[in-house]
Amino acid sequence: MEMDIKGILEHLPHRYPMLLVDRVLECVPGESIIAIKNVSFNEPFFTGHFPHHPVMPGVLILEAMAQAAAITSFTAAGKKPDEKTVYYFVGIDAARFKRPVVPGDQLRMELKVERVSRGIVKYKGKALVDGQVAAEAELMCTVRTIDS
Repeated sequence: MEMDIKGILEHLPHRYPMLLVDRVLECVPGESIIAIKNVSFNEPFFTGHFPHHPVMPGVLILEAMAQAAAITSFTAAGKKPDEKTVYYFVGIDAARFKRPVVPGDQLRMELKVERVSRGIVKYKGKALVDGQVAAEAELMCTVRTIDS
Protein backbone atom coordinates (compact mmCIF):
# COMPACT_ATOMS: atom_id res chain seq x y z
CA MET A 1 0.00 0.00 0.00
CA GLU A 2 1.19 3.53 -0.81
CA MET A 3 0.05 6.68 0.98
CA ASP A 4 0.13 10.36 0.09
CA ILE A 5 0.01 13.22 2.60
CA LYS A 6 -3.79 12.97 2.93
CA GLY A 7 -3.51 9.33 3.99
CA ILE A 8 -0.62 10.14 6.32
CA LEU A 9 -2.67 12.83 8.05
CA GLU A 10 -5.45 10.27 8.57
CA HIS A 11 -3.05 7.76 10.14
CA LEU A 12 -0.88 10.01 12.32
CA PRO A 13 -1.88 12.41 15.09
CA HIS A 14 1.18 14.63 14.36
CA ARG A 15 0.88 18.02 12.65
CA TYR A 16 3.23 20.86 11.67
CA PRO A 17 5.93 21.41 12.80
CA MET A 18 6.25 17.83 14.12
CA LEU A 19 4.90 15.89 11.14
CA LEU A 20 8.02 14.22 9.72
CA VAL A 21 6.63 11.84 7.06
CA ASP A 22 5.82 13.13 3.56
CA ARG A 23 4.99 9.94 1.66
CA VAL A 24 4.64 6.22 2.20
CA LEU A 25 6.11 4.18 -0.66
CA GLU A 26 5.19 0.78 0.73
CA CYS A 27 3.34 -0.40 3.81
CA VAL A 28 2.53 -3.94 4.87
CA PRO A 29 0.31 -3.29 7.90
CA GLY A 30 1.82 -4.70 11.06
CA GLU A 31 4.95 -5.89 9.24
CA SER A 32 6.98 -3.20 7.49
CA ILE A 33 7.01 0.26 5.99
CA ILE A 34 9.12 2.37 3.65
CA ALA A 35 8.47 6.10 3.98
CA ILE A 36 10.02 9.37 2.82
CA LYS A 37 10.84 12.65 4.54
CA ASN A 38 11.96 15.42 2.20
CA VAL A 39 14.36 17.59 4.18
CA SER A 40 13.95 21.24 3.26
CA PHE A 41 16.01 24.24 4.34
CA ASN A 42 12.67 25.68 5.54
CA GLU A 43 12.45 23.17 8.42
CA PRO A 44 12.07 25.17 11.66
CA PHE A 45 14.89 23.28 13.46
CA PHE A 46 17.53 24.47 10.98
CA THR A 47 17.26 28.02 12.36
CA GLY A 48 19.14 26.94 15.46
CA HIS A 49 20.79 23.61 14.50
CA PHE A 50 23.10 25.05 13.24
CA PRO A 51 22.76 28.44 11.52
CA HIS A 52 26.24 28.18 9.97
CA HIS A 53 25.99 24.44 9.10
CA PRO A 54 22.38 23.14 9.10
CA VAL A 55 22.09 19.50 10.22
CA MET A 56 18.88 17.61 11.02
CA PRO A 57 18.99 16.66 14.72
CA GLY A 58 19.46 12.92 15.24
CA VAL A 59 16.54 12.81 17.65
CA LEU A 60 14.27 14.09 14.85
CA ILE A 61 15.54 11.40 12.49
CA LEU A 62 14.49 8.86 15.14
CA GLU A 63 11.17 10.65 15.52
CA ALA A 64 10.58 10.47 11.76
CA MET A 65 11.30 6.74 11.90
CA ALA A 66 8.86 6.31 14.80
CA GLN A 67 6.15 8.20 12.91
CA ALA A 68 6.59 5.90 9.95
CA ALA A 69 6.38 2.94 12.33
CA ALA A 70 3.16 4.36 13.80
CA ILE A 71 1.54 4.29 10.37
CA THR A 72 2.09 0.55 10.02
CA SER A 73 0.79 -0.04 13.56
CA PHE A 74 -2.36 2.05 13.07
CA THR A 75 -3.11 0.41 9.72
CA ALA A 76 -2.55 -3.07 11.20
CA ALA A 77 -5.01 -2.29 14.00
CA GLY A 78 -7.51 -0.87 11.51
CA LYS A 79 -7.61 2.33 13.57
CA LYS A 80 -7.07 5.99 12.92
CA PRO A 81 -5.81 8.29 15.66
CA ASP A 82 -8.07 10.94 17.14
CA GLU A 83 -7.60 13.80 19.61
CA LYS A 84 -7.38 11.30 22.48
CA THR A 85 -4.72 9.10 20.87
CA VAL A 86 -1.03 9.51 21.65
CA TYR A 87 1.77 7.44 20.16
CA TYR A 88 4.66 7.23 22.63
CA PHE A 89 8.26 6.11 22.48
CA VAL A 90 8.93 3.62 25.27
CA GLY A 91 12.48 2.77 24.27
CA ILE A 92 15.28 3.33 21.81
CA ASP A 93 18.12 0.84 21.56
CA ALA A 94 21.21 0.53 19.39
CA ALA A 95 20.79 4.00 17.89
CA ARG A 96 23.67 4.92 15.62
CA PHE A 97 24.18 7.95 13.42
CA LYS A 98 26.35 7.35 10.38
CA ARG A 99 26.13 10.57 8.36
CA PRO A 100 24.59 14.02 8.72
CA VAL A 101 21.23 14.78 7.12
CA VAL A 102 21.22 18.23 5.54
CA PRO A 103 18.82 20.44 3.57
CA GLY A 104 18.03 18.94 0.18
CA ASP A 105 18.37 15.34 1.38
CA GLN A 106 15.57 12.83 1.03
CA LEU A 107 15.37 10.58 4.07
CA ARG A 108 14.15 7.07 3.23
CA MET A 109 12.97 5.24 6.34
CA GLU A 110 12.75 1.46 6.26
CA LEU A 111 11.30 -0.28 9.32
CA LYS A 112 10.22 -3.81 10.15
CA VAL A 113 8.14 -5.02 13.07
CA GLU A 114 10.31 -7.31 15.19
CA ARG A 115 7.92 -8.12 18.03
CA VAL A 116 4.53 -7.19 19.50
CA SER A 117 4.00 -7.81 23.22
CA ARG A 118 1.44 -6.35 25.65
CA GLY A 119 0.69 -3.34 23.47
CA ILE A 120 4.33 -2.49 22.84
CA VAL A 121 5.70 -2.85 19.34
CA LYS A 122 9.43 -3.21 18.70
CA TYR A 123 10.72 -2.09 15.30
CA LYS A 124 14.12 -2.36 13.72
CA GLY A 125 14.89 0.26 11.14
CA LYS A 126 17.20 2.52 9.29
CA ALA A 127 17.08 5.90 7.63
CA LEU A 128 18.99 6.29 4.38
CA VAL A 129 20.06 9.17 2.17
CA ASP A 130 21.07 8.28 -1.39
CA GLY A 131 21.41 4.63 -0.38
CA GLN A 132 23.76 5.40 2.53
CA VAL A 133 22.67 4.70 6.10
CA ALA A 134 22.23 7.97 7.98
CA ALA A 135 20.81 6.39 11.14
CA GLU A 136 19.68 3.04 12.46
CA ALA A 137 17.93 1.99 15.65
CA GLU A 138 15.59 -0.39 17.41
CA LEU A 139 12.48 1.51 18.48
CA MET A 140 9.79 0.53 20.96
CA CYS A 141 6.48 2.37 20.82
CA THR A 142 2.96 2.13 22.18
CA VAL A 143 -0.42 3.74 21.57
CA ARG A 144 -2.23 5.22 24.56
CA THR A 145 -5.59 6.90 25.00
CA ILE A 146 -5.47 10.06 27.10
CA ASP A 147 -8.22 11.63 29.20
CA SER A 148 -9.09 15.25 28.51
